[in-house]
Amino acid sequence: MLWKNLTPNDQRPTIMLGRGDPTEFPSFQTTTAAVEAAVDALRSSNFNSYSPTVGVPQARRAIAEYLSSDLSYKLSEDDVYLTSGCTQAIELVISVLAQPGANILLPRPGYPQYEARAAYEKLQVRHFDLVPEKGWEVDLDSVEALADDNTAAIVIINPSNPCGSVYKYKHLKKIAETARKLGILVIADEVYGHLVIGSNPFVAMGEFASIVPVLTLGSISKRWIVPGWRLGWIVTNDPNGILIKTGIVESINNCLNITSDPATFVQGAVPQILEKTNNEFFLNIKNIMREAAEFLYEAIEAIPCLTCPQKPEGSMAVMVKINLPLLENVVDDVDFCLKLAKEESVIFLPGVVVGLKNWVRITFAAELPCLEDALGRLKVFCQRHAKKP
Repeated sequence: MLWKNLTPNDQRPTIMLGRGDPTEFPSFQTTTAAVEAAVDALRSSNFNSYSPTVGVPQARRAIAEYLSSDLSYKLSEDDVYLTSGCTQAIELVISVLAQPGANILLPRPGYPQYEARAAYEKLQVRHFDLVPEKGWEVDLDSVEALADDNTAAIVIINPSNPCGSVYKYKHLKKIAETARKLGILVIADEVYGHLVIGSNPFVAMGEFASIVPVLTLGSISKRWIVPGWRLGWIVTNDPNGILIKTGIVESINNCLNITSDPATFVQGAVPQILEKTNNEFFLNIKNIMREAAEFLYEAIEAIPCLTCPQKPEGSMAVMVKINLPLLENVVDDVDFCLKLAKEESVIFLPGVVVGLKNWVRITFAAELPCLEDALGRLKVFCQRHAKKP
């Protein structure tokens, strides 16, 4: 809808800051080590066959070792299930939980794929609030009020898409304790794991698996800048064996038996990707993002009709509130984004898409000159629509 609203004869380039695909910008390219790993896997001819439905053993083993570095215990390859990106991981987990009468707790704002898949599987959704004034922390009182005997799980996205927040250890532990009290498992979406640009370090939710069972979802898409390679995972963090006793593990295996698998050569490349990517690559990406995030935050602060509750600390996007009383001829967030696209060839995501009306989600995984251009156009747009005193 936004693309269709662009002005055809606008000579300026369209600046797309509405989705989390950094590969659209030249500075966000994957490491040479990842490319060489994929080439080596192809040339080896060892990965031309069908893969096991749960994934190639050496890839599962490598991911278990990679994720174990964030934990106080060791994962095994049997804890790891490979998927076609994190999207398929979401699909599988929702399918497993979609029993008659069940419901799931999703964050508001959140990633819309969960709600879309839950609707497809006829799994009831209940939204709990994230509090912008508290760094988008989970409102745990609202979680307890929403849950009942039919609640299966709570989804936690950290680092947060769409909010750009990174939760502290203490808050994550409180979430785990609340989930245990309610008798539900935690689905930890960590697709942006380690993409942290603020002061809060990334803490894996699996660290609290002794309190509550955790299904961790992740991928190489964002940290390695390869969303099109479609390599994700589901990991069972379950030292107490609850996911086995309740049949969750068996159901995951059964679902994988009737779904498609990630390309086998990409799976074959995973051990080399994880082993040979040097820290300089990650630091460079984070430095680009940090500079962009700081510029975006300061630029938004200088526009009266917009409010950014906090400087982004992680992931690749941030939520910005539209102060509608300060604007003329702008009805809501969708109208704001449609008019911005038409008048300035800049595309943001309306907040209603991620569950928060009259906000917008802005991606800051972009090159600084491009971001400067986009925010300059945004300022002009807001001045044009500002209410006259």
